[in-house]
Amino acid sequence: MSNALIEAVKRYTDQQAGKESPFITAIDGMAVLRADHEKPASHMIMKPALCVVVQGTKWTTFGDRRYDYPAGRALVVSVEMPAFSRVVKASPAEPFLAIVIQFDLAVMRDVMERLEAPPEPEDNLGRGVFVTDFDGPLADCVLRMVRLLDTPQAIPILAPMIMREIGYWLLTGPHGGEVAKLVLANSHAQRVVTAIHALRDQFAETIRIEELAAVARMSPSAFHRQFKALTSMTPLQYQKQLRLLEARHLMATGDANAEAAAYQVGYESASQFSREYARMFGAPPRRDIATLKTVVA
Repeated sequence: MSNALIEAVKRYTDQQAGKESPFITAIDGMAVLRADHEKPASHMIMKPALCVVVQGTKWTTFGDRRYDYPAGRALVVSVEMPAFSRVVKASPAEPFLAIVIQFDLAVMRDVMERLEAPPEPEDNLGRGVFVTDFDGPLADCVLRMVRLLDTPQAIPILAPMIMREIGYWLLTGPHGGEVAKLVLANSHAQRVVTAIHALRDQFAETIRIEELAAVARMSPSAFHRQFKALTSMTPLQYQKQLRLLEARHLMATGDANAEAAAYQVGYESASQFSREYARMFGAPPRRDIATLKTVVA
């Protein structure tokens, strides 16, 4: 990883005194992360994005698959998914530094349509996540994005152009075929993504596989197989994680107690909710939320 990018990111985070990571920047869809110590694993919803580690090391798990990415590597997420993530290398002398840039699929699609030789989408569905080397023109784009933060007046003009460059280098790079199939509106991957959005919007409701398969215009068996290939989890596991993450948010913000949160996110049994919550977060709801509030305080 170039010293210029490390210095630019560290300088930006040093200027954010009194704020907490992640730092939401003036560039729409771009955030900067910093951790001065190793951090416990945390649950989150990850949106389609390029996640670049500038310094330190992190791992992220989607379903049953874990991805490790140290400095100089980037995680590319093309599908909105529940994730479990941890910073495993960080210190005050060499803090963990990372940049997250969310994708605009409309921009990616326009870039692909303008390519003289667009990449051929891979035949197999593949996974909606991969780790790639981060160097060359792609690294230069991210460095220029970070430097734009010093000149806010230039952001509306130049940031969209750099975003197009990022799309270009991803589509013409070694994983171009994998990126292409997630950009094309009528690809199998995009049809599964459409069903994922339906599941996300109705996660508190009882939804049958047949209904989701119909949204994706696939047979139930093909949909189930391709959903798991893309997300590393079944539709039921995906829905369960969404429910538990939302319930945790409701309790942490004081909007509901455990029983009320359980029913709000679609559980019919408070005891089942408590069991599945403890399995995911490592402690029953009341104890987990008390610990969470202590850490935040």
